[in-house]
Amino acid sequence: MNYGRLYMDIEGILREKGVSKNQLCKDLDIARTNLNRYCRNDFQRIDASLVCKLCCYLDVRIDELIKYEKGDAPDYRAR
Repeated sequence: MNYGRLYMDIEGILREKGVSKNQLCKDLDIARTNLNRYCRNDFQRIDASLVCKLCCYLDVRIDELIKYEKGDAPDYRAR
C-alpha cells in the first residue's frame, strides 16, 4: 500500500536564499554526505534536530521545508 511520501526541497530553498551546501554544512556542522541524502530525498527517518537547524538557519517554516505527497491508499475517513 502506498501511503505517500515526505520530501524536502532543500536545494531549491538554498538556491532561493543564495546559500551553498558547503556553507550550510560548515555553519551547522552537518556532514555533507548526510545533507546530500536529504537533498536526494533518500531517507527513511527525519532527524528532528536537523529539521530545527534547517528551519532556523534558512528562516523557513517546517511546511516550507518538508512536503507530503499523497499516495494511492484508500481514504479511511470515508468509512
